[in-house]
Amino acid sequence: MTTPSLTGTPAATRPMFGTVLVANRGEIACRVIRTLRALGIRPVAVYSDADAGARHVREAETAVRIGPAAATESYLNIGAIIDACRRTGAEAVHPGYGFLSENVEFARALEQAGIAFIGPGVEALNIMGDKIRSKNHVAGYGVPVVPGVAKPGMTDAQLVDAAAGVGFPLLIKPSAGGGGKGMHVVQRPEDLAATLATARRVAASAFGDDTLFLERLVTTPRHIEVQVLADNHGNVIHLGERECSLQRRHQKVIEEAPSPLLEALPDGAAIRARIGEAACSAARSVNYSGAGTVEFLVSDDAPDQFYFMEMNTRLQVEHPVTEMVTGIDLVEWQVRIAAGGELTVRQADVELHGHAAEARVYVEVPERNFLPSTGTVLLLDELPGPQQRPSAPARVATETPRGRVRVDSSLVEGVEVSSSYDPMISKVIAWGEDRTAALDTLDAALAGYTALGLDTNVEYLRLLINDADVRAGRLETGLIERKLPGLSFRRAADAELAAAALFTLAMEEQNNTPPAPGPWQARNGWRRVVLFLHGEGEERCRRQLGVGSPPEGQTG
Repeated sequence: MTTPSLTGTPAATRPMFGTVLVANRGEIACRVIRTLRALGIRPVAVYSDADAGARHVREAETAVRIGPAAATESYLNIGAIIDACRRTGAEAVHPGYGFLSENVEFARALEQAGIAFIGPGVEALNIMGDKIRSKNHVAGYGVPVVPGVAKPGMTDAQLVDAAAGVGFPLLIKPSAGGGGKGMHVVQRPEDLAATLATARRVAASAFGDDTLFLERLVTTPRHIEVQVLADNHGNVIHLGERECSLQRRHQKVIEEAPSPLLEALPDGAAIRARIGEAACSAARSVNYSGAGTVEFLVSDDAPDQFYFMEMNTRLQVEHPVTEMVTGIDLVEWQVRIAAGGELTVRQADVELHGHAAEARVYVEVPERNFLPSTGTVLLLDELPGPQQRPSAPARVATETPRGRVRVDSSLVEGVEVSSSYDPMISKVIAWGEDRTAALDTLDAALAGYTALGLDTNVEYLRLLINDADVRAGRLETGLIERKLPGLSFRRAADAELAAAALFTLAMEEQNNTPPAPGPWQARNGWRRVVLFLHGEGEERCRRQLGVGSPPEGQTG
């Protein structure tokens, strides 16, 4: 099997940082720490009171407490982050994503403190951080944008007057914020005024900025984004595209590279080159530096037409799928570029090998309208192969008969998952020679994903990637919302049964009982069934496990 390596980056031509502080938490902090260690750089972690025992704290060489659980008093506290840099001698900060990663004031504060920001400059953060400003800006550099009206300070009356020129159906979008929050579809002119009032209230509450703009609604939309890398020496390249159309409430769920839409088209390579160059033009327009992502809206009905949505001036959650198909470590290049290094990878060097797909694992209960959950990890097995205990080195990737599996995770056994932060706990990424192999490998990896003590969305993810439309590559951003009513989740087992099963496992381990041979250890859907019979509980146990009553004269 030929798979691209995860670290196919040329050697550095300039000195690197000695110490880098990772101003984040969870799986992204662990992922950044992994690359820093590989580069011989001393990683420094920061943590809140809620994260004192977190995995990223354990994996860093040094960790600094920055405040209580509330993000506003810890991970969003610029003064606390800079103080931690001074206390540990950190020469640079990697912000990960979320929190302070796109905060202009944070970048300015680091600059004033003489600490390098592993990200773009203030100009790029400032322009691309505002959707109206960024859209108008890139349009001046030949980047196609969705037809609409985007001017700061427009009143509701002015937006209503301008709507006729945009056309219906249209989309109301807040200029600030992200993640689809505050977006509203308007089908008819008579509904616009009331929806504008609602959208403005939501934007003001969520982002502290009620500025709105209008865009024509693109039918059967696909969300396709392009990864770019740019240095401070005038070099800008793209690393192909990612398909991020599987979304729920504008939040991505499954991501792939490359896009199955472009892969299926006879002129897909030409469209890839065009959309890639548009992304590079957007990056050049703001003198971009580091890794960034330009997001486009593409109509499934006319895939050769694409429109700029926004630029994310940071690493993306879904960056591993690009790494898997290119063999390029994006975090490594972020660090090298911030240290003054020049890109030694040219556009002609970039090749996409095979296919990769990523699933985001959340602590939530899909059958209860995706209610966020909490809990303590009692037993953890996230990768195919021998199970890892907390004292064992964390495994990141493994080979399977069909492809490669990588897990970027925040979990270790015994860690408590609280409700203080985003409920995403890990990402399972699979690579295969083609898309079918990648999805099969991802499905098998999710089938074996075990995090006892937590409610997760793993079953939901498996239902999605095995949906007929998803398998056929018929993707669009509204697919999940249409499919959700038809998804059937298995009823969770009673707490008593779960406790009994855990007790049995513990007793086997204590007595050194060898695992049962045959299919019981397979990862192909087989599950071991143990019946606990106690008086009137026998029939209830059988019903819960789907096991029929024993023949007359026999006992279980």
